[in-house]
Amino acid sequence: MSTPLIGVSKSMLKIKELINHVAHTCLNVLITGETGVGKEVVAQNLYAESTRSSKNFVKINCAALPETLLESELYGYEKGAFTGAHRKRPGKFQTADKGVLFLDEIGDMPLALQSKMLHVLQSGEFSPLGSDQDFKTDVWVIAATNHDLEKSMKRKQFREDLFYRLNIIKIDIPPLRERKEDIPPLIEYYFRIYKSEYPDSQGSKPDPDTLAKLCEYPWPGNVRQLQNCIKKQMVMNSWKKIFQELPQDHPPELIPEVPSSRPRNEASEINVHEELSDERVSIISQFVDLSTSSEKLFEDISLKKIKKLASDRVEREVITFVLEKVGWNRSKASKILKISYKTLLYKMNEFKVSPPVK
Repeated sequence: MSTPLIGVSKSMLKIKELINHVAHTCLNVLITGETGVGKEVVAQNLYAESTRSSKNFVKINCAALPETLLESELYGYEKGAFTGAHRKRPGKFQTADKGVLFLDEIGDMPLALQSKMLHVLQSGEFSPLGSDQDFKTDVWVIAATNHDLEKSMKRKQFREDLFYRLNIIKIDIPPLRERKEDIPPLIEYYFRIYKSEYPDSQGSKPDPDTLAKLCEYPWPGNVRQLQNCIKKQMVMNSWKKIFQELPQDHPPELIPEVPSSRPRNEASEINVHEELSDERVSIISQFVDLSTSSEKLFEDISLKKIKKLASDRVEREVITFVLEKVGWNRSKASKILKISYKTLLYKMNEFKVSPPVK
């Protein structure tokens, strides 16, 4: 049984719709996205919705095996084909016949094997190692990668003809930080799954405040990282400890406060301008109204808010700069910025970035 595709964001709803449209066609599919976004889950859902769901779903990780071993795993071998080949063994193309062959991390496949793969996809024929006999295969190939294959093609690291053979249907999965509305249903789903796996666990679901902070975390490891955090929470039963162990920036509200050496009632006595150099005043005044009283300033100031304002300003300037350099060609700009076209449109709208009126 395949893992359901969990998500309520526009991007995930469109992916679900695309799966329903293409699953019955068995056209080659290329799934792209960062590590941990759920590329295999999408592949499994394609398989489950297809007419091949009663046959085998066979996966092979192209990055996990050396070239010679990968070739023998894909195409099989005859007895005596190489040292250690004591018996005949079928390859993945044979075991996946009439079903699905999922080529994970296709971007890491060696160039020498890419040529042979192209031949199999074009002709539907292959020969096992040590055999002079051709075998017919009928497999639906679904490939996945976290690489930018177009960039790999320019570097001569990936064959252009193989790319276009695989990329008949493309499904790009955005990272979790770009679809934060998917975090609550993911937590709900995996908490239910792991609760049944660990029935004696004292782990608890996040309260509303903690859930809001979970949604703000960038999740560099995507859904896989979120899964691991939920598993750890089942054991540790402490969301605060979970956040303390997360890499990169931690939402500051979940980290225990360090007592200040200055009593709170002295905040109003601070002369902000005397404490700051001209350079700092210049920087901070971009985000904070320093003309207000010190007491009000310390009530309103929020590092989280300032960080968001600074991040937005930098993003807006970079996006505008790139768009101007490429003549406002949004497709080119999205590739340079390494974000999806839809994300670029969203950010242009959010930051009110538009070409000059002629």
